[in-house]
Amino acid sequence: MPLETAENVSQIYRTRFEETGIAKRDRVWKTLCKSYFDHHMVSSGSILDLACGYGEFVNNIDVKTKFAVDLNPDAKSHLNGGVNFKATRADNLSHIPSNTLDRAFTSNFLEHLPDKKACDAVLKEVLRVLKPGGRFIILGPNIKYAYKEYWDFYDHYLELSHISLAEGLRMNGYEITSNVPRFLPFTMANKQPTHDLFIRAYLAMPLFWKVFGKQFLVTAEKPKNAIG
Repeated sequence: MPLETAENVSQIYRTRFEETGIAKRDRVWKTLCKSYFDHHMVSSGSILDLACGYGEFVNNIDVKTKFAVDLNPDAKSHLNGGVNFKATRADNLSHIPSNTLDRAFTSNFLEHLPDKKACDAVLKEVLRVLKPGGRFIILGPNIKYAYKEYWDFYDHYLELSHISLAEGLRMNGYEITSNVPRFLPFTMANKQPTHDLFIRAYLAMPLFWKVFGKQFLVTAEKPKNAIG
């Protein structure tokens, strides 16, 4: 697994989130959830936010039962009261029974894993906790389009494209239901506008994604006939 410890993950979060602004990130994710991700959820069901950060996604997504995990114990203080949080590694979801979750989500996490073996372990564990027909939604930097900016982050290890990730998901028992090579811009840590009207307009016009998007959005499903 990654070389990070809970202590240095906490330090990285504080530094990066303060640079981009915690309130700004929460505002952006509120719009992303309402205008896009809510439509891909089971609102009466369950969701796991894997490597939840400060809860920008899980706090804003419209789902009844919410789970979140992160190696950083500071994450809990940023989560809403209804979120079930555990400070744990992403390949150890032993507190969640098998075949119980409708959705799992992760954003900008897999690139922090040290190698494909660690990634396989995470994908297998998420597959275990998903219901048959449950879906894993993965957002992350696409090395195919963000090959320059990608290496500006000291804790980036694993290079993934939308193609290689899809192949890895299939090898670990998933079926790909959607694969968007270019979805969101690479980072919020710049001068790109983040007003909710701009974000809604961006999401409504996929042509913009092909110009500005440097993150993939891959959705994979646990086969409906899967056992365990």
